[in-house]
Amino acid sequence: MSTVRWGIVGAGSIAGSVAGDFQFVPGASLVGIASRSQHKADVFAAHHGIPAAYGSYREMISDPEIDAVYIATPHPQHRDVALAAIAAGKAVMVEKAFAATLDGARQIVDAAQARGVFAMEAMWTRFLPAVAAAREVVAWGRIGDAIAVQGDLYAFREYEAGNRLFEAKLGGGAILDLGVYLVNMAQMFLGDVKSVECVTRLYPTGVEKASAITLSHVGEGLSSLSCGFDGPGPGRMIVVGTKGWIEIEPRFHHPSVITVHRAGVLPRIIEAAPSGRGYSHEFAEATKRISEGATESPTMPLSDTLEVMRVLEECLRDSGIQHVDATLPDLR
Repeated sequence: MSTVRWGIVGAGSIAGSVAGDFQFVPGASLVGIASRSQHKADVFAAHHGIPAAYGSYREMISDPEIDAVYIATPHPQHRDVALAAIAAGKAVMVEKAFAATLDGARQIVDAAQARGVFAMEAMWTRFLPAVAAAREVVAWGRIGDAIAVQGDLYAFREYEAGNRLFEAKLGGGAILDLGVYLVNMAQMFLGDVKSVECVTRLYPTGVEKASAITLSHVGEGLSSLSCGFDGPGPGRMIVVGTKGWIEIEPRFHHPSVITVHRAGVLPRIIEAAPSGRGYSHEFAEATKRISEGATESPTMPLSDTLEVMRVLEECLRDSGIQHVDATLPDLR
């Protein structure tokens, strides 16, 4: 496949941010945008120079001119859109969190593996050059064995009833939107999780304003993580090792600088700026793997996605919250 032809499902804000980064993705072409509103799709397509605009999700998924689908709808819609795209033989990249539930995430993974098509969670942070540099520092043993992760991600949002961030039926709350970054980074550096503790503050709608998450990892590492919408915060991340530590400079989920600290050695600053807004790197990875005929990415494997989803669901359960994956029979 010389050029992978991408379509975006959902014409919201994240889709707009992503569309502008396709100019930095080798071997990829953004050729379609699908919305439940034909007018919205037309406006989005005109703004971003996309040749095809579809007034329903199924219309684009059924188009043989589309090779791969990026799913940028609210969390509860991910499962059904992804399953429809996979059934049509399309590669899929699904925005984080991968689904509203662990069961929904498993259904996507099982379907992709049975159909033999590429699937990946759109966790852009894993693919950014600064985070790749941090992984290399750990792999080289520069800070010894990684034993702890400490991180916070607060993003103040004024409470607004009806907004997807604050509504349970839309998969709202801090855990799926912000906690997913923290848990993903902790799992990436320390491996799978054997125990989870989570405490929360809740909105009147019953979803989380903020959460504090403590993880014990299989390899005996420990993570201390916090996130929330009810206050601002720096967005720090520290990876602690037996011989030093790495600071992933704020905001850690889209950094351009890391600092490596080791005992008796001056700190080493590593600068690694992203291309564009930073979304290009995950699309470059997905495009490369799709072109090669691969079915997943070694940087963001589906097993990691399921493990992170399992931890997030335990956090939600500790908080008395249960999300559901929406049923979209017509994919309008």
